Amino acid sequence: MPRSNFPSVLTCLMILICAVWTSLWVLKPTQFWTKRWKDAEDSANKTVFGYYGLNYAAYTFPVIAVAIIGLVFLDLKSVERRRSKARGLSTVLSSPLVVNSLLGILSSIEILLVFLFILFLAWTFYARISNDFKKLIPDKSLKLDLWELKYLRVATRFGLLAEASLALLLLPVLRGLALFPILGIQFEASVRYHTWAGTAMIFFAAIHGGSTLLIWGVSNNIQNEIWKWQKTGRIYLAGEITLVAGMVIWFTSLPQIRRRNFEIFYYTHHLYSVFLVFFLFHAGDRHFYMVFPGVLLFGLDKLLRIIQSRPRTCIISASVFPCQAVELILPKDPRLNYAPTSVIFMKIPAISNLQWHSFSITSSSTADERKMSVVIKCEGWWTSSLYNMIHDELGKDSAKMKGIPVAIEGPYGPASLDFLKYDSLLLVAGGSGITPFLSILAEVSSATSKNRFPSRIQLVYVIKKAQDFSLLHSISHLLLEESPGKCHLKLKLFITREKQQGVRIRDLLNEFFEVKTLHLNTECSDYAVHGPESPTWMAAILGFCSMIFLIVVVCFNHIVPPEKGSKKSKDKTASSVVDMLLMASLFIALACSTFVGIFLRWRRLQKGIPPISQKESKPLHLSSTETSSTLEEHEVHFGERPNFQDIFGEFEDERGGTNIGVLACGPQSMKESVAMICQQKSKGFNLGANKSQAFFTFHSLNFTL
Repeated sequence: MPRSNFPSVLTCLMILICAVWTSLWVLKPTQFWTKRWKDAEDSANKTVFGYYGLNYAAYTFPVIAVAIIGLVFLDLKSVERRRSKARGLSTVLSSPLVVNSLLGILSSIEILLVFLFILFLAWTFYARISNDFKKLIPDKSLKLDLWELKYLRVATRFGLLAEASLALLLLPVLRGLALFPILGIQFEASVRYHTWAGTAMIFFAAIHGGSTLLIWGVSNNIQNEIWKWQKTGRIYLAGEITLVAGMVIWFTSLPQIRRRNFEIFYYTHHLYSVFLVFFLFHAGDRHFYMVFPGVLLFGLDKLLRIIQSRPRTCIISASVFPCQAVELILPKDPRLNYAPTSVIFMKIPAISNLQWHSFSITSSSTADERKMSVVIKCEGWWTSSLYNMIHDELGKDSAKMKGIPVAIEGPYGPASLDFLKYDSLLLVAGGSGITPFLSILAEVSSATSKNRFPSRIQLVYVIKKAQDFSLLHSISHLLLEESPGKCHLKLKLFITREKQQGVRIRDLLNEFFEVKTLHLNTECSDYAVHGPESPTWMAAILGFCSMIFLIVVVCFNHIVPPEKGSKKSKDKTASSVVDMLLMASLFIALACSTFVGIFLRWRRLQKGIPPISQKESKPLHLSSTETSSTLEEHEVHFGERPNFQDIFGEFEDERGGTNIGVLACGPQSMKESVAMICQQKSKGFNLGANKSQAFFTFHSLNFTL
């Protein structure tokens, strides 16, 4: 089979496995599935794998398999970056369909998936509750009337809906083992799916727990039931601890708390370990297998990220911009390649030993093989502390300065966001939202990339004050001159809170592009940023982890045989013991995988990096007549906001092709305005549109969580 066909084969295989896994969830509430599953468990208990292996194969392995195949798929796609300009169905489905201030920007595929998930939840609840009502018998032990028993059943089935939401909760926040890059979705963008799933889970869990407590209170059994830690079955006390932990996590995640007190949000979010452990005790091992794929992937992803961030590197140099922003230069392994718009997570122990913050990489891995840069603007306590630390060191003797240690995770980026396939690019940025685009423009300017880029790029940059224009310092050469063989860049700058007359780009360059650079001691920079292991190695580690887990859990199966209906197992073995064996199997599998990850990291660190030379930034020469015509093409608008209707219309007339990529990053209201115009102009569902008509493909980028 030709190598070029592998991605298509892997795509079909992932779709098939997802369809099978989804079908199992849909069939699970039916009587047909219940009977067949009991027969399958009886047969499995006679084998070496037992019912452990059956549950793992049905509910856990499909997700693990998709993750392994997806990682191999991403590795192949990174090698074979094919330039396809076809306007396919995937492009149409990813175009914005709903744009409003309440829901944000939703594409057709997002709306479809949310609708299908809601439909699945409704079907699961209906199928379960209808079967329950047919078999209701008054409970003499709790002294419940028929209506109370019905309400208790309703509360119980809401717990299953919370379980289904939990099965998807952790998948969007994976980084190294992430599945969403297959769809070209940034980590920051996928976080909102985590928010949706978490909110749904807490809503269903609150109904489940609150209604159960209500029935116990009505029947005067609350004192007897609320503190129960049963030997078998569902442990009520564990469920209450789970609900309290989940409510604390959800409440401290609200925007009002997260934005004002990030530390509270960050620290309380680590209660997820308490939540998951007590959920296992409450729901039991059989139900835990349904949410186990996300737990296994998240645990392994977390450990591999910890390994990757050791040892620490140091900042080579830092530049201070007039707009209270800093550019940090970090050493990079020459073998590390990353896609434009990728992000890294950074921790600076001198500021905080626990906090990690994400930043867009502003450099290109093809333009500079040994360095990578990030631009950070003061917008909070952490970033202000970093700015003050760098600013206070300026003017001191650089020979006596110690390096600033930093820990790095990443880079992570959407492998499918390939801007090379577009004829033209329209970049719309607001404030600090310019940072993801700097990496695109840096790659445009690299000598090794000419003749591969869109013929025209227009950058619409909206800022509050003129000094924020200094964030474009790294692409000043693109503003000054137009090199043959490369794309044409035009800037439209809008400065909304200042009013001046007759100010040109040349004037802004002279006034705000003088930066102060601090060169630091690079003794601790012998370790460069190597990035995570390749996706293929990550797939191998994941496969190894899942195999070790299955082997260990099968061994425990023979130590504590939990055959369903067997008096030997049910009378002598507490369910919490079986649950702890499952947790022990997970910990052993993660520990073995951690040793593999440490060995791979050690092997990479044995290959040193060449010394990195310090280079002074070259001053800009603006008096040359060769650059005057280029500078005159750029526009500056003071005291105005962009009229996107006019900008799109003008760009449509001047375009260098019909396939136009629109990338927007900045305030949500600005992105919604751009998305709405893309929706109007491209007529998303009209696949049979005139081929000569411009088609605007919208991409929303996030620069912050």
